Amino acid sequence: MTPHVPDTFRALRVTKDDQGQPRAGFQTLSTAELPEGEVTVQVTHSSLNFKDGMAVAGRPGILKRLPMTPGIDLAGTVLHDESGTYAPGDGVLLTGWGLGERHDGGYATLARVPARWLTRLPGGTDARWAMSVGTAGFTAMLAVMALEDHAVSREHEVLVTGAAGGVGSTAVALLAQAGFNVTASTGRPQEADFLRSLGARQVIGREELPALKRPLESERWAGVVDTVGGEALAGAYASTRTHGSLAVCGLAASPKLDTTVYPLILRGVNLLGIDSVNCPVPRRDAAWARLARDLPAAALEGVTRVRGLSEVPVLALEILAGRVRGRTVIDVNA
Repeated sequence: MTPHVPDTFRALRVTKDDQGQPRAGFQTLSTAELPEGEVTVQVTHSSLNFKDGMAVAGRPGILKRLPMTPGIDLAGTVLHDESGTYAPGDGVLLTGWGLGERHDGGYATLARVPARWLTRLPGGTDARWAMSVGTAGFTAMLAVMALEDHAVSREHEVLVTGAAGGVGSTAVALLAQAGFNVTASTGRPQEADFLRSLGARQVIGREELPALKRPLESERWAGVVDTVGGEALAGAYASTRTHGSLAVCGLAASPKLDTTVYPLILRGVNLLGIDSVNCPVPRRDAAWARLARDLPAAALEGVTRVRGLSEVPVLALEILAGRVRGRTVIDVNA
């Protein structure tokens, strides 16, 4: 039996208030108000990312138009697919492609999206697992794969900055699983035991990162997964070993990078950009298959919490204040 597409659905919408300022609130919308796309998805879970926090809090630069439904991730089941790619009841997930930025996102019980944006849930997984991974875990996996593609040494230290956050904590776990010697950097010293439980061999404070004082600092890191940008990235870059690589995937501290080309031309260091939004489909599929293998639900249980969609406005402020550890799955029906 073909699942019924409801006439209405609930969504967290960001609109403009009477003063023209963005405000988040819950609305019941008609299915006719869904955006264009071949596939209608019954969303069951989304996730909370730093970018979602910025969108819900009304920070500029994230939502490209208003009104908009935030939520850069979603997972659920197909209700209808005009393209014929998916059958009703198929489990799917979606990260990237402008979801929750240019196209209504996952903070709703229904979504309509282009078929090419969707990824089938890997065998043996479910929507909750997919959102416990989410954009953060997917980005971390792409970063790990990039370091592996560039033959980063497993003997010397590999640094993860912003290690207690969603991307950072998943990167620590994935790198440790792959046999790397992981050093986790965090501005939250109370998270040291948590990071060691994920597989970090060393935990250092943010203040212990090398500061960029000279174009080249003493060689230390074979590889880096950087989630924060700014001074931390500049210092890590200048202290990366010859022919080492940095996978750059975040700007939690700053979008700036004030440095020189010397590590590139004198040490052959590779500065690798990680794009999880427009990642090509074959690479995307390979990353999700690897995540299903290396990051099963049992491994995520201790670093994941499930909260309701009704809590997202408060949670947005929590993640922006740096008070969210690990991964937060959003049950859109709660």
